[in-house]
Amino acid sequence: MVKFDIRDLDVWFGPVHALKKVSMAVEANEIVSVIGPSNSGKTTFLRTLNRLSDLTLNFKMAGTIRLEQENINDIDIGLLRKKIGMVFALPLPLPLSIFDNVAYGIRMHGMKNKKALEKTVEGSLQEAYLWDEVKDRLGESAFKLSGGQQQRLCIARTLAVEPEVILFDEPCSGLDPISTAKVEDAMVKLKEKYTIVLVTNNVKQAARVGDRTAFFLNGELIELDETDRIFTAPKDKRTDGYIRGKFG
Repeated sequence: MVKFDIRDLDVWFGPVHALKKVSMAVEANEIVSVIGPSNSGKTTFLRTLNRLSDLTLNFKMAGTIRLEQENINDIDIGLLRKKIGMVFALPLPLPLSIFDNVAYGIRMHGMKNKKALEKTVEGSLQEAYLWDEVKDRLGESAFKLSGGQQQRLCIARTLAVEPEVILFDEPCSGLDPISTAKVEDAMVKLKEKYTIVLVTNNVKQAARVGDRTAFFLNGELIELDETDRIFTAPKDKRTDGYIRGKFG
């Protein structure tokens, strides 16, 4: 089933043409890795999928993005952000306890039952591969967690509101290899229930977790294919050059 259907997507920020005629589909329950050098349009693409780019000055968009056949511009913005969660490069825990960080979103959406809250928090922390590390310290400040744990806490907070899609914007850029491996393990497991779009500057990470990989360059989608093919026999020489480290 197609989760995102993106047709002729153009994005401008004032005179800057950030995305140029991008057309692609994202299937349900897959991980699409998005790679490319700096200023290639990767993060703009990601932020446009849940209309975060709308908040940027002089933003203009043409083309269509459909989430399960519904134009994202026709979906209430609050509902859209619930359906499409996002995890950023730097973990942004709230100045609350570990428990209250995860419960924050579902409380905002009206859940007040204590047992239901506890069940959702535990389940979300388990899905984020964090439960075993924090189950005896849920009342502690989230700021006492390591950077890798804070990132997985942010993933748990996103999962708690039951999104359909999770957007990851370089989620491991500041993490050590062990923390990175835990986040990657979580992503691979999460695709059983969610659709994932991952922007990463780490081509090895893209190769490890992506079912398909998209290569962006100068705002254009150069190539989208099965990850194995992208990394062994890309169709475009620019893709091959980037993967081999010849530029970027």
